[in-house]
Amino acid sequence: MRIVGLTGGIASGKSTVSREFHSYGIPVVDADKVAHAALRKDTGGWKKVVATFGQDILQENREVDRARLGQIVFADPAKRQLLNKALAPYIGFGIYWEIAKLWLKGSETIVLDVPLLFEAKMDWLTKPIIVVWVEPETQLQRLMARDGTSEEQALNRINSQMPLDLKRGKADIVIDNSGSLEATKDQIHDISLKITGPLTWKEYMRSRRGVLTITGAIAFMILVWTRRFSL
Repeated sequence: MRIVGLTGGIASGKSTVSREFHSYGIPVVDADKVAHAALRKDTGGWKKVVATFGQDILQENREVDRARLGQIVFADPAKRQLLNKALAPYIGFGIYWEIAKLWLKGSETIVLDVPLLFEAKMDWLTKPIIVVWVEPETQLQRLMARDGTSEEQALNRINSQMPLDLKRGKADIVIDNSGSLEATKDQIHDISLKITGPLTWKEYMRSRRGVLTITGAIAFMILVWTRRFSL
């Protein structure tokens, strides 16, 4: 199974890239969706976060006020670490479960969309790694326009993540999203052809088809040897 890592920075356009890969029929495991599910009311993640940050982060319906929680953790690195520590086991399990379900379906190439791929040390699981990159000023302006935040608030959120230039240095493939949407889509089209190419032997052996083939071959050999010695 080929697990392609997809990461970037806030307001870099990673979600747009992820949707484009999905439009090509490539299954995508979205860590943000897994994280949202981990914070739903009365889940284990919800209980851990409420115990850590208190009842003040809850709305009237007892769901977590994500905007309020975001303001707290992006303004304080120590509290951000507390949040990551509280949710990490639930998000990690959710991601691996989504991968397992796709493996069982027989998917041979999937995209693992994780904003904190390097920070969470999940990059070992993926090959190749795609980083969506934009120029710093473009990233800042897009974030301010998207969320209607001040420059200071936007910078706090950007600076809470690993710098995009550092991520770019760790990438196997870089998508430059500083230009037009059409230019980005052209890059994605070319990359989608590469990542859906034939699997390596190592990737094939990790796929469901490969496991079934190997299991079948072993079972056949055992049957042959059993019949041979029974004669």
